[in-house]
Amino acid sequence: MITVLAGGVGASRFLQGLQQVVDPAAINVISNTGDDVEMFGLHISPDTDIVLYALAGAVNPETGWGLTGDTFAVVDQLQRFGYERWFNLGDRDLAMAIHRTRLLRTGVPMHEVVAGLARDWGLTCTVLPMTNEPVQTMITGPDGELAFQEYMVKLRTELDVRSIRFAGIEAAKPGPGVIESLVDAEMVILAPSNPFVSIGPILGVPGVRAALETTKAVRVAISPIIAGQVVKGPAAKMMTTLGYEVSALGVAKIYSGLVDLFVLDQQDRDLAPKVEALGMRTLVTDTMMTSMERKAELAREVVAAARGAR
Repeated sequence: MITVLAGGVGASRFLQGLQQVVDPAAINVISNTGDDVEMFGLHISPDTDIVLYALAGAVNPETGWGLTGDTFAVVDQLQRFGYERWFNLGDRDLAMAIHRTRLLRTGVPMHEVVAGLARDWGLTCTVLPMTNEPVQTMITGPDGELAFQEYMVKLRTELDVRSIRFAGIEAAKPGPGVIESLVDAEMVILAPSNPFVSIGPILGVPGVRAALETTKAVRVAISPIIAGQVVKGPAAKMMTTLGYEVSALGVAKIYSGLVDLFVLDQQDRDLAPKVEALGMRTLVTDTMMTSMERKAELAREVVAAARGAR
């Protein structure tokens, strides 16, 4: 069993490759739900849905989120009624949210909702929400605190992040199967996701970090930072304003003590000795997932390196 801690776009691209090189039924995905938000009276799970759509081959390749060929008639009409349009959901994406919201309101726990959605999309891998309890990632900027989606989508990350808080995390419990998927795995992979707001909330759920620290699985992290830049998302900006070195080495320091094997892009090969000095082995390769073939090759290399590190 291979367990992947996953955010949204970067994780979904890696998972697309992983399911090509190993049996998808052997893949467990622990999905970040700290990004979940209520919009238009509906429960939206952005990271989980991106993973589901990507694994089903239905994600919009141009944006990395949403569904290929989706239409936007509903949000067009809602805008006519005075609703803000900053969170742009397609019509079929909204159908997912309607279905999820109805189930949650009738008392179906989130892990069962997600399992049903995965089946409906024809997936054989297991997708596990990090928790069934509500957790909300909150960003503190110069003018106070706001929800992550407001920072990410409405303000387009044009805000200096001073601190991050996971509201409700203290009362959260790991979702069913989460701890077992860490303890029983052959390898645990921290996907190339934002370490603060994608992987951070998962590790913040009580019991998850301890399970990762003590598992006998080979623990792998793939850097989302390449040559001092992030491929997608606000990780580089966050590292700057939160006082971290904006580099693959900076990411490795965040994961120190949690990772046995660290994957760097070939542009950062000079950092490998410094990463190894932190007590991690390194794999240096091309981590730019620019095609489906490259996604599969990266996954193949990561799996082989992890098995070689046992």
